[in-house]
Amino acid sequence: MIGYYIHHQGLGHRTRATGIARQLEVPVVGFSSLAAPEDWPGQWCTLPMDVPRRPVDPTANGVLHWAPLDHAGYRERMRLMAEYLGSELSVMVTDTSAEVTLLARLFGVRTVVMAMRGKRTDRTHRDAYDAASMIVAPWTAESAEDYWPREWTDKTVFAGAISRFDHLAVTPVAATDDVARSDSRRKVLVVWGGGGTDVTDSDIDRARLATPDWDWTVRSPANPSPDLWADLQAADVVVSHAGNNAVAELSAAARPAVVIAQPRPFDEQHATALALEKAGVCTALDHWPVPDQWHSLLENARERGGSGWARWRYDRGARRAAQAIERLDDVALTCEPR
Repeated sequence: MIGYYIHHQGLGHRTRATGIARQLEVPVVGFSSLAAPEDWPGQWCTLPMDVPRRPVDPTANGVLHWAPLDHAGYRERMRLMAEYLGSELSVMVTDTSAEVTLLARLFGVRTVVMAMRGKRTDRTHRDAYDAASMIVAPWTAESAEDYWPREWTDKTVFAGAISRFDHLAVTPVAATDDVARSDSRRKVLVVWGGGGTDVTDSDIDRARLATPDWDWTVRSPANPSPDLWADLQAADVVVSHAGNNAVAELSAAARPAVVIAQPRPFDEQHATALALEKAGVCTALDHWPVPDQWHSLLENARERGGSGWARWRYDRGARRAAQAIERLDDVALTCEPR
């Protein structure tokens, strides 16, 4: 059985994990403090939260990221996973936790780390990535992190972007695609996530006022889209944060885009924005622009088109990731009698 640990910050980890789990052809059990998604294909173990009001030495003197002393919730979540690790699991996928990765490895279970961009050179990340049996990167080899040591790259499967829309075929938007619409108002779709933001409603309102020839639609957890794929296809330009899932969905839709990094641990979104810019995929920024910049940003993004997303994704990233995990599971089952 495959174990799959899913971090509870935001909803992106769960969305990605669900897409991969649904492609697995072996049993899977999810571990998370989040509720099970309706379309999760296997068992689900709900973990208690592990955030005390006054955490005591949560980093173990800098060795770990989060392991608070004397907290019943943290102990219980680790105990629940340990029960499975000690008896049922052949592979543990972590998206993402260094502590769970190391816990699984200490149980002698093969581990798969879902890679994240950003500065992952701290002691804890290095230990987790070093200990992993496999790393799955949700980006292409062509857009890989250039600071990684060779030993990480050698055991990495580059799955490309992993989106819930991978199965939907699109034609990338070229720079000339909207010529026929030049007399109509152009459409901006703002896609914002639930993992925290420094962008306010006022910021978006000022951008809207500065671009009177564009119609703006905002989608967020507070105002979800009834059909995000249709919204993406209808937009002339999409404005999005640089979260992994949001960027993956842009790549599946191949839309012209302005991607704006938000503050995250280890500068994850800033690293994603930099990689997008270096690959020439879309317009990518480190911060929300001032109102006067928006007209040229939207026009430039529209003129660039969406063909650059081909450098960010392969076909069916979730299936590529699932096949890699299954190969590791096959190794686990054939190398050692259960």
